Amino acid sequence: MEEIKGLRDLKRIKTKKYVVDQVQEGGGGGDREEGELLSPMARLFHEPGSNVYIISILGSKTTIFPHVVKANLVNTLLKHPRFSSLQVVDKENGGMRWVPTKVNLDDHVIVPELDQNIELADRFVEDYISNLSKTTIPKSQPLWDLHLLNVKTSDAEAVGVLRVHHSIGDGMSLMALTLACSRKASDPNAVPSLPIAKESGYVSYDEGKFWSILALVWNSLVAVVMFVLTAIFLKDSCTPLKGGVGVECRPRRFVHRTVNLDDIKVVKNAMNMTINDVVLGVTQAGLSRYLNREYGKKSKNEDEATLLERKNNLPRNIRLRATFFFNLRLTTRIDALVDMMEKGKMGKWGNKIGYVLLPFSIGLRKDPLDYVREAKSIIDQKKASLEPMATYFVANLVLKFFGIKAAGILNHRVFSNTTMWFSNVPGPQEEIAFYGHEVAYIAPTCYGQPCALMIHVVSYVDKVTFVLSVDEEAIPDPHQLCDDLQHSLNLIKDAITKN
Repeated sequence: MEEIKGLRDLKRIKTKKYVVDQVQEGGGGGDREEGELLSPMARLFHEPGSNVYIISILGSKTTIFPHVVKANLVNTLLKHPRFSSLQVVDKENGGMRWVPTKVNLDDHVIVPELDQNIELADRFVEDYISNLSKTTIPKSQPLWDLHLLNVKTSDAEAVGVLRVHHSIGDGMSLMALTLACSRKASDPNAVPSLPIAKESGYVSYDEGKFWSILALVWNSLVAVVMFVLTAIFLKDSCTPLKGGVGVECRPRRFVHRTVNLDDIKVVKNAMNMTINDVVLGVTQAGLSRYLNREYGKKSKNEDEATLLERKNNLPRNIRLRATFFFNLRLTTRIDALVDMMEKGKMGKWGNKIGYVLLPFSIGLRKDPLDYVREAKSIIDQKKASLEPMATYFVANLVLKFFGIKAAGILNHRVFSNTTMWFSNVPGPQEEIAFYGHEVAYIAPTCYGQPCALMIHVVSYVDKVTFVLSVDEEAIPDPHQLCDDLQHSLNLIKDAITKN
């Protein structure tokens, strides 16, 4: 890819130096036990094939002022013990411990000098964030950094990029923490909130009905068997979306596409489904459309329009599964995190996620609504099982009895034998301001995972954003996949309005 001029010559703006001693200061540092062991799940994210970083991209409606951000970080994020501690290897037993340290914000807040009139600004920002996936954060400092890019793009006046190692916390924890550092745009004193699901928990069944309980047990047993088979030998089909060996070590490209939440709600209400059902149906349709084109390109002397008009270019019986992550917490309270940072105490924090192996039915459908119906059927079966808890339990069991290396190998085999990661995180329903900067969009994603594609879906006010993390060797045209997702939503919505 042609490199944007100036990307290699980024320099930091000289700003006031902030050094925070979190061992003696910071409101609660002295209450912490120095040298606390990393949890087994946190330790797992340092294993080869699981060394994952979370990236949260925040579009700002205004220019970002670094001195304002730094001053607020001192009183919020740095009071969180995990963001002011080193992860140090214990030489005696090989474990890792959290050790409080002095935090120099100049090492964590990166503000490159940029030309405000830079050409192809969207591409520049995309390349900048992609370049982050080529690097890791030195273990000599807490494993997070924040990049502030004051360059105007097509959907924001400036962009902030928060990078955090997955050992610090999972996506839901970090989303909640980001909101705890924000306030409602309409009320600077009010903390934003996350939408509350009508259904409690992540398992759906009728406790009073025998057949519902029997289905729960059966679905759970089938899920565990498939999990074991996948860990041993069962692989997804080799498609243009499937990554090769070592994909977790290759650079990623991050792209996103925002659609109207109202369009999804039209389908949701008409079909009496959930927003998640519709999102999964759109994803299934978009993947089918993309793969149909890719397989069609193998035919000679046919242009793209002809390829798409052909009845079907897809091979039969494609096995394509996503590792679909579930938040195992019953609730995630923003006000509790605010209180936690003020007191400098941990509370309930970390990585508490399970996952299911979610099969996508790849094929062309005459009725676009069939994609949503199929997706609902599959996800309902997963909800009527204990699969998220089972995968979490098995990983911890292997870790306890066979050690961290065995648990890392288990996870890597499961992830690499499937095609993609999928995650769906609800965002705030009202507009927010991050340290006084009104947010235009939120786009979280990851790199370091052993698969070529991750699709992350996040809602914000009246929008839904599909965020793609791709290995360009396997998927050289991620914007085309974004187009296919958006086109699929349009086809599904049009099918509703015509009926």
